Amino acid sequence: MTEQDPKATTEDVSALFKPFQLKGLTLANRFVMAPMTRQRSPGNVPGEPNVAYYARRAAGGVGLILSEGTVVERPGKLHLRDVPHFYGEQALAGWEQVIDAVHREGGKMAPQLWHVGLAQRNSRGQEQPAALEGPANMSREDVQATVRAFGKAAADAKRLGFDAVELHGAHGYLIDQFFYEVTNQRTDEYGGKTLGERSRFAVEVLQSVRDAVGPEMVVILRLSQWKIGAYDHKNARTPQEMEQWLLPLSEAGADMFHMSQRHYWEPEFAGSDLNAAGWAKKITGKPTITVGSVGLSNDFIGTFAGEASALRGLGELVRRFERGDFDLVAVGRSLLNDPAWVEKIRTGRTSDLKHFTRESLGQYF
Repeated sequence: MTEQDPKATTEDVSALFKPFQLKGLTLANRFVMAPMTRQRSPGNVPGEPNVAYYARRAAGGVGLILSEGTVVERPGKLHLRDVPHFYGEQALAGWEQVIDAVHREGGKMAPQLWHVGLAQRNSRGQEQPAALEGPANMSREDVQATVRAFGKAAADAKRLGFDAVELHGAHGYLIDQFFYEVTNQRTDEYGGKTLGERSRFAVEVLQSVRDAVGPEMVVILRLSQWKIGAYDHKNARTPQEMEQWLLPLSEAGADMFHMSQRHYWEPEFAGSDLNAAGWAKKITGKPTITVGSVGLSNDFIGTFAGEASALRGLGELVRRFERGDFDLVAVGRSLLNDPAWVEKIRTGRTSDLKHFTRESLGQYF
């Protein structure tokens, strides 16, 4: 799929600047900052650079900021250095400074609560292999303690003044490892032959979070078909399987589904051009967030391989939005490159937009 460079076109994107309201959450527009791991929190504590980083995106017009993944209090929850915790007095005090700064700029924000599970360590990893938790080696007590840890983190998010919470259930991390038949071969109530049966852990996490935050705080669940290292995998191979997957999660307390794709324009199943967010909305009737190379020509895999991303117009995105496929649009790399990306789109300053390069990943401002 190709679109003209937005610098050469004048697209009507006004639909994406309509307000959005769900329960206690009101947003000025439909743009979301996607969660992106930055590893810029020394000692796992958010500091002044993190405060300024998020506040700049709020000042730049982002409707809802989703934090980088921030880990709950469990063994094996983390596999990279300098990723922020969402527990402990110091880390929570740091997050309180972040949300206060975002609010001063008129923004809204949700932390993305995370547990990496059995994700492979790299040379910068800091957990010992014996500490890793995953579906295969977690006792029932471990599972239930992890469920409680997500609930505790959500309660802290509400206490600190965050506007919503997101649970990271995608990309092969812990919640997703329970969905995946390869990593979840348990024979108890947390396993099963069907995707619906293997969703019990996620259901209990959602129930714990809902109990912690009450009925009015929006709970977002991020899901993906693909996983790190298995980009063509599908948890749900048919719309029927997706229904068996999503409906219990919806009933358990998910208010919104954030459906991660590498390219938002790719159809999820044969016979329809609906993407993952479109199918999630059709199945559950709940709002969805689409994501995947918005405004750019290639995905993050290409970026890591050293490919530059050219700019891409938003015409197809607007067409799908106006058709009702999804409610919000998550933008990642473009907002790393330019905190004012949303405001430049709103005011038509497309000539100021920058191409994204691998070097852009090293920026933190």
